[in-house]
Amino acid sequence: MPAPAIKICGISTPDALDAAIAGHAAHVGFVFYPPSLRNVAPSLAAQLATRAGDRISKVGLFVDPDDSLLAEAVAAGQLDAIQLHGKETPERAAQVKARHGLPVWKALSVASANDITRASAYREAADLILFDAKTPKGALPGGMGLSFDWALLSAYRGPLPWGLAGGLTPDNVTDAIAQTGAPLVDTSSGVESSPGIKDVERIAAFCHAAHSQ
Repeated sequence: MPAPAIKICGISTPDALDAAIAGHAAHVGFVFYPPSLRNVAPSLAAQLATRAGDRISKVGLFVDPDDSLLAEAVAAGQLDAIQLHGKETPERAAQVKARHGLPVWKALSVASANDITRASAYREAADLILFDAKTPKGALPGGMGLSFDWALLSAYRGPLPWGLAGGLTPDNVTDAIAQTGAPLVDTSSGVESSPGIKDVERIAAFCHAAHSQ
């Protein structure tokens, strides 16, 4: 089995960006969601995007965004893909894809097998499904260090490419890949020294562990 692609999400500093590139991650994530500790202003995203150049794919994470935020962030962050992490319907995902001409990733919160089957509804609207852990009611979506039962993905044969998120760390990502066969692994809080603060050594360790498959 080939090593999975890696996404380091919640990048907000040059050091973290450089660590992701040095670790041969395929993607970095810029969070455009003000309530998040990892939120980046378009001006900062522009600086990071310029630093990244074409060395790594830049994914913008949004939660039920309006069109003006999307347009501003896509331009500032020189985004290569748009990740929708809210309650966006297939119709909204298709609209975003058509408007911006970029691949759309749809994050789905998982707590049971029924949540996995929801992926099929996005077969014509999204380019990739990201299975993430469901967070408690009232909490922010994602970035909480929570995981779900990976066994729910053991028989997944969906219509779209997919990735695994939710509580992945340098210590468990190898097991996660072995159990699920995930073609992409996404981490945020799992490579932080404190909430919202990326740790370059943990980024390096995560990339090494994921690529050791």
